[in-house]
Amino acid sequence: MDILRIGTLGVAGALLAIQFKNVKAEYGIYISVTLSMIIFFSILDQLEGMITSVKTIAGFIQMDNYYIGTLMKMLGITYVAEFSSGICKDAGYQTVAAQIETFGKLTILALSMPVLIALLDTIRDFMV
Repeated sequence: MDILRIGTLGVAGALLAIQFKNVKAEYGIYISVTLSMIIFFSILDQLEGMITSVKTIAGFIQMDNYYIGTLMKMLGITYVAEFSSGICKDAGYQTVAAQIETFGKLTILALSMPVLIALLDTIRDFMV
C-alpha cells in the first residue's frame, strides 16, 4: 500500500508544481524538493527492514560482515547520489547533477576495491 500512497503523492505534487511553474517557477522547485524529501524519508523506513533481511541471509551463508556493510554503503551512496542528482536536474543545474553522479560512481569504485582484491586473491589461491 505504501507504493500507492507514494505514487499518488508524487503525481499530485508534480501536478501542483506544474501549476506554480507558470506563475512562480521557484515555487515549483520548492514543491519538488519537499516532495522528494518526503519520499526519501519514506524509503528510509523501508530500508530498515531490508537491512534486517540481508543480515539474516548473511547468517545463512556465513558471509563476512565486512562485505554486507560494504554492500549497504554502496546502496546508500547510490540512492543519495541519484536523489541529489535528480533534484539538481529538476532545478536546472545539470552540470552539478553530473558532478554528483560522477562522485557517487567514483566513491562506489573506491569502496569496491578491497572486495575486488579479496576476489582476486581467492582466484589466485585456487590456481596455485
